[in-house]
Amino acid sequence: MNGDGSERGGETASLQEIKEKLVYMWGYLPGALPQRTPLLTPVVVRVPAPGYSWKDVCGGGCGFAIAISDSGKLITWGSTDDLGQSYVTSGKHGETPEPFPLPTEASVMKAAAGWAHCAAVTDSGEVYTWGWKECIPSGKVFGESSSGVSLEKDVPEKQSSFLTEQGMSDLFSMAICLHLLVPILVPGGAPRSQGSRSTGANASSTSGEESTKRRRVSSAKQTAESSSSGDDNLTAFPCLVTLNPGVRIASVAAGGRHTLALSDIGQVWGWGYGGEGQLGLGSRIRMVSSPHLIPCIDSSPYGKDRSTALARGGMSSEGQNFRVPGSYVKEIACGGRHSAVITDAGALLTFGWGLYGQCGQGSTDDELSPTCVSSLLGIQIEGVAAGLWHTVCISTHGDVYAFGGNQFGQLGTGAEQAEQTLPKLLDSPSLENLHAKKISCGARHSALITEDGKVFCWGWNKYGQLGLGDVIDRNIPSQVNIEDCVPINVACGWWHTVLLAKSST
Repeated sequence: MNGDGSERGGETASLQEIKEKLVYMWGYLPGALPQRTPLLTPVVVRVPAPGYSWKDVCGGGCGFAIAISDSGKLITWGSTDDLGQSYVTSGKHGETPEPFPLPTEASVMKAAAGWAHCAAVTDSGEVYTWGWKECIPSGKVFGESSSGVSLEKDVPEKQSSFLTEQGMSDLFSMAICLHLLVPILVPGGAPRSQGSRSTGANASSTSGEESTKRRRVSSAKQTAESSSSGDDNLTAFPCLVTLNPGVRIASVAAGGRHTLALSDIGQVWGWGYGGEGQLGLGSRIRMVSSPHLIPCIDSSPYGKDRSTALARGGMSSEGQNFRVPGSYVKEIACGGRHSAVITDAGALLTFGWGLYGQCGQGSTDDELSPTCVSSLLGIQIEGVAAGLWHTVCISTHGDVYAFGGNQFGQLGTGAEQAEQTLPKLLDSPSLENLHAKKISCGARHSALITEDGKVFCWGWNKYGQLGLGDVIDRNIPSQVNIEDCVPINVACGWWHTVLLAKSST
């Protein structure tokens, strides 16, 4: 059972860890808040049971949170329907965080959640994933014909009107506001996306203009929005992802309906929906339901392990007029419909949907293949996070750069324009002389930890996800007051934020 307190010495150490490590959360988590009242300031999250202690936080998705215990158990909480009843499959997860039942006794090292699915990496390098069946590998590949007619046949189609991206994403997020992802219910009273200032609440006023730019919403999303609670065919229980022999995964990232997995030799694998290029395969293939190697950089002569890379299949640079700096990929991130990776040399590559400039290429075009963000060349990027429409990254010097959608101030630049197509340095006085260390993005908000232990949030705040004691959006980084602790990691979910910290008392 993963060795929880198997010896007295280990038990003493575990109890000591309980005193030292804490998880805080703020924002909106339906299952953890019986009155469905958002938490406007940080509160401590209870450990699942005596003997458990926290190891890491992974954010979570739409209405649920994910963390990992020191014993390697995946811990989840949140996700209820509109009546307050927890979604139940093989276990109930409500107000009290509980271990999630995975079909393995291996320790979980990393985990991630998207709109409608989750993924977890074990200490043996295996990946388990569950949730909306469209996101789960099945070995099928679906594309789009030259005439634009969808060849995707595995998801039932229903007639539905077309929606703007904001309206669609909100309905979609309600439809999949669950972490176990049993038959989908659309809660009538769940939070809807409405900004608390004019720059945020623009779905209806700009729908005419935006609809000319937006592509047709996939039939799968429309199905989820209108599906009844009796449609079991849309969900899947945890299953092992089949990868090539010898491939060991070190971390995962989950987007709207796609997943990236980073191997221990720095190769990137992807599967799921790729209609805007978010799988980086050079085309608008709509569905890749088996893991495919994504060509990020030419790593065969320079990777962490040349012989292993050659044996498993090296990566090559495509669509670039120069060799991408670096030998392998060291970090990955998924946004709503775009992706980002960082090479060992600190180069940032992006691919996928570009409508709001979230690929940072100076345009609103989609990027079908991994493309280096040339304006950041010469700056070594250390970390990256992606939200629904925006991307934020930090350099080795602790500077913060942001680009993409800014409807709610989620870029933190202090500007009022709705989009930023090139990376912009955050030069807010609140970050002056501070060194950014950790970064995370929610749907429309962002959070970071500085090297000296300060926590900052900015962006959309209708449900208190900034932890500032109110529901007012911020367009510059604003400090979150948390006393008597030293922040270790921060992770944003759809409507909430979680923080791992070490007690200083």
